[in-house]
Amino acid sequence: MTDAQLEGAPLIAPSSTDHPLYDSVVEACRTVFDPEIPVNIYDLGLIYTVLIDSENAVKVTMTLTAPGCPVAGEMPGWVQDSISAVPGVRDVDVDMVFDPPWGMDMMSDEARLELGFM
Repeated sequence: MTDAQLEGAPLIAPSSTDHPLYDSVVEACRTVFDPEIPVNIYDLGLIYTVLIDSENAVKVTMTLTAPGCPVAGEMPGWVQDSISAVPGVRDVDVDMVFDPPWGMDMMSDEARLELGFM
C-alpha cells in the first residue's frame, strides 16, 4: 500500500463478522487467558482482527497488554491451538503486532466489570 492508501485505513482492520465460523472462532479465543489477568484475551481487547477466508483459513491479528509480557512467545500458540480445534477451520495464522498499542479502553464492559473498573 502507498502512504496515500494507508492514510485513510483504520489501524485495526475489520473482522469477518459475517462468516459462519466467526462466532465459534471468537468463542475459541475466549478460552485463552492471560495468566496474570483473570479475563480472557478477547474481552481484554487483545484480539484486534479475525479474518476468515472462503476456504475457512483464519488469520488473527493480536497484541499483548505489554511487549514484555512473560507469555509473549507462548500466547500466539495458545490462540492457534484453540482456534484450530473449531470444527471447519482449515488453517490458523496468528500475527502479533504492537501497533496500535493495547490500552485499557480496548477492554469489553465484561472485562472492566470483572476487573473492578465499573
